[in-house]
Amino acid sequence: MLLASVVRFWTKGWIDELYIRPAFFFPYYGFGFVHPLGEATYAVFAVCGLCALLVMIGLWYRWAAAGLFLSFTYIELMDKTTYLNHYYFVSLVCLMLIFLPANVLFSVDAWRKPSLRAGRIPYWTTGSVRLLVALLYVFAGIAKLNSDWLLEALPLRIWLPARNDMPVIGPLLEKRWVAYAFSWIGCLYDLTIPLWLLLPRTRVWAYAMVVVFHVLTALLFPIGMFPYVMIVTALIFFSGEWHGRLLARLGRLVPAMPVRSATVYAYRPAAEKVLKAGLLVFFVFQFLFPFRYLLYPGELFWTEEGYRFSWRVMLMEKAGYAQFTVQDTTGRKIIVNNTLFLTPLQEKMMSTQPDMLLQYAHFLRDHFAGKGFRQPSVYVDSYVALNGRFGRPLVAPDTDLARERDTFLPKSWITPFDDTIYGF
Repeated sequence: MLLASVVRFWTKGWIDELYIRPAFFFPYYGFGFVHPLGEATYAVFAVCGLCALLVMIGLWYRWAAAGLFLSFTYIELMDKTTYLNHYYFVSLVCLMLIFLPANVLFSVDAWRKPSLRAGRIPYWTTGSVRLLVALLYVFAGIAKLNSDWLLEALPLRIWLPARNDMPVIGPLLEKRWVAYAFSWIGCLYDLTIPLWLLLPRTRVWAYAMVVVFHVLTALLFPIGMFPYVMIVTALIFFSGEWHGRLLARLGRLVPAMPVRSATVYAYRPAAEKVLKAGLLVFFVFQFLFPFRYLLYPGELFWTEEGYRFSWRVMLMEKAGYAQFTVQDTTGRKIIVNNTLFLTPLQEKMMSTQPDMLLQYAHFLRDHFAGKGFRQPSVYVDSYVALNGRFGRPLVAPDTDLARERDTFLPKSWITPFDDTIYGF
């Protein structure tokens, strides 16, 4: 799936459009050193694609998995404009793969080195991947337990009618009850699908539901590879015997690949203890991190403080605009044309996210200081509409963003939401 994603990015020209052409990028806090490398960015994608291929066939697996994690995560961190939950999920899976024995059977490594072959592996190795997938789904379901999603069918009540041109189901998507049905079914699906996938009696039907659910979301919403990544990843819930039968069938097509072995793979005792301790810390962090939003005042969907990396998938519709004014101590003033510095996607994402507004304001401060402005101040007129509500200012218009600092502390210059969305 990652190899296909790299090829897709390359052939559609998105590497140039997203990571080379823009004049400014939005780094993640604390990762300012990660940025596009000009034309060399193509090399980063090439390394990612090559490592994905090597992991896929199981050649030099450990090194390839490490390279895949580093290259993909670097791509993910270059610009938060392109942030998606499934990028974060992929990075975490790639990190785990470095330490898991995914190459001990049906791999080039196992074909080249018979001593590596094993027919059985410790349950916790596949169990850890299942747990990560389950956390993604359950936290996505918990996030949907809010009044906008369940009681108002928002934002699906906004999104679904926009697809009324679809054949057969198009007219239905304009019905309010359909939006409510999608909202409630989506919430129940996320909260319960890991359980149905874990139970042998319901696994096949649950997997069919996974396929139907994600194919439908792929048809309705422009969310890229995410549905297909989840369809493929859910196969981890099937038993070792099921995978063994599948590998045996594939083995008839590739006779040179070893597909059966009575050997049990075992880590060295000390290494296994370290890995299990590391996984425990890893999952405690994954469990707690999505709840960091509780440390911030204000409405999460409005401030977005603690929103990213918390498995909040397609929960809100925000639209807005931001017009910046730069002035200095001599009275010079200029209204900024954002299109001179940002792509349409960057401007769209920046206009509704406070931390990106602040980063862009700092860029403008430094840019115009270089143009001769003395101690430039940066103000923004920003109006944002959340889930169909009337637009309102996101930033107090008298706030000089050039003087505000970007930290993990609450941003006091974000205006109050003056509404309540109950739940998580």
